Amino acid sequence: MKSCLTLKKSNCKNCYKCIRHCPVKSIRFSGNQAHIIEEDCILCGQCFVVCPQNAKEISGDIEKVKVMLMDDAPVIASLAPSFIANYKGSGIEAMRTALKQIGFADAEETAIGATFVKKEYERLLREERRDIVISSCCHSVNLLIQKYFPDELQYLADVLSPMQAHCADIKRRYPGAKTVFIGPCVSKKDEAQRYEGTVDAVLTFEELTGWLDAENIQLPKEIHRIGNSRARLFPTTGGILKTMEQTEKDYTYMTIDGADNCIAALRNIESGEIHKCFIEMSICPGSCIGGPVMEKYHRSPVMDYVAVTTFAGKSDFDVPQPSANDMRLRFSYIDRHELTPSEPEINSILAQMGKASPEQELNCGSCGYDTCRAKAIAIFQGKADMSMCLPYLKEKAESFSDTIVKNTTNGVIVLNEALEIQQINSAAMRIMNIRYAADILGDQAVRVLDPAVFMRVRDTGRGVYNERVYLAEYKRFVEQTVVYDKDSRLLICIMRDVTDEEHEKQKKEEIGRKTIETADKVVDKQMRIVQEIASLLGETAAETKIALTKLKESISDE
Repeated sequence: MKSCLTLKKSNCKNCYKCIRHCPVKSIRFSGNQAHIIEEDCILCGQCFVVCPQNAKEISGDIEKVKVMLMDDAPVIASLAPSFIANYKGSGIEAMRTALKQIGFADAEETAIGATFVKKEYERLLREERRDIVISSCCHSVNLLIQKYFPDELQYLADVLSPMQAHCADIKRRYPGAKTVFIGPCVSKKDEAQRYEGTVDAVLTFEELTGWLDAENIQLPKEIHRIGNSRARLFPTTGGILKTMEQTEKDYTYMTIDGADNCIAALRNIESGEIHKCFIEMSICPGSCIGGPVMEKYHRSPVMDYVAVTTFAGKSDFDVPQPSANDMRLRFSYIDRHELTPSEPEINSILAQMGKASPEQELNCGSCGYDTCRAKAIAIFQGKADMSMCLPYLKEKAESFSDTIVKNTTNGVIVLNEALEIQQINSAAMRIMNIRYAADILGDQAVRVLDPAVFMRVRDTGRGVYNERVYLAEYKRFVEQTVVYDKDSRLLICIMRDVTDEEHEKQKKEEIGRKTIETADKVVDKQMRIVQEIASLLGETAAETKIALTKLKESISDE
């Protein structure tokens, strides 16, 4: 079968909102993406409604219907009774006119099929005297029972839904005709596929609206009310009961809507303490007018209820009732093939999540699961992973960051905007000769440091990086970086103690200075010696010149 709900992976932001709102936790997370587990899903559409990134999509059947319209067989639309709330001011005649413009042969109200269904419910109670009867109009409720409460299948009315009953009736009246159901529900797409041959395609109101807009077709604003249309109440809470005669006085008639309430009611039935009752169940709060497509785009429960009840008549549609056999539908158990972990396996996973004792199981629900144990089971079944636990991640991140801060050789000081010390590590305490962190936490930074640099960074937003300063009070040189984190509104100061480096540098500078002085002295001394030698050489040269001159003269005289 084609998937009715799909995921746009690029849009999924790993926020876990869908799993938090999924009543049966049929969503698996892998690779930071949500994946719908089809065998577990009851197609309530809540993940579609709540997804903030619009990552969930309802599969479309527009192209399929357009192909059907090209054939010779007439295509007749079955309009869910909630249409009057979605298309306010446009009755069935207006809808029929618009649908014929895009190629439909005709359009009728699914409320006709609802009339068949409610009469069959009355017959079950009157003639078969069943102990408990749960309405089978909502396909999501049917899937919930088939997948999660198989023992209660005996109480699920083995009756067609209004959609199926109406489309089957259309095909009896118009042999060869194709039927298209149009409504606010995701699960009806699955129902049409699961019980083939009756409903040929399903469109949501969203799909129809988009189609009409693409064809530039405006819906006429006209409503013609008729008295014999009581089944139009079906899409409201208690709508089925409002149409039923309720003549069996020994039965309790009740309405349950919303997935959580339905699950709670089924558990009560499971306990064996409930008898002699007819239960109208709807997975959507507010019944069909609270359907996922209605809720996603214009959730107006009061106005929608008023629109439906105003449109409905006081008596039943005047239509011939099909036989009981024609109204019959058998529901069978759907096996989800789910693995169940043992207690030691659950405890092992809990331990890996940092839940070594029941006291550590916060059951905060941030991961989407009601309890830590449920989350551990989901991990075992491959639906979830460790990283989905917010307290676990927070503790892990804090532990990791604390380990870094505590063990780094750099001093770290964190200040708030009032320049009050919020955190200080041992390296910073050593630099400033602080014995205990408690002695300084919460105090003004001016107690231990010059606040000028912090004020400048806070006021300008521009950080200071690797600035070398001398802390005279502590006789230490540090290379400090000060940055302002706007999101947390904190100032972070990282100090690297460079005192030894600075002393070494000063030693080298002193050695260099002395070396230069010594070199200068050696040069001066050498220059003096050279000058003295030069002077002596000068005198000797003069004397030699005189002697040689005299010798030359004496030789010349001879």
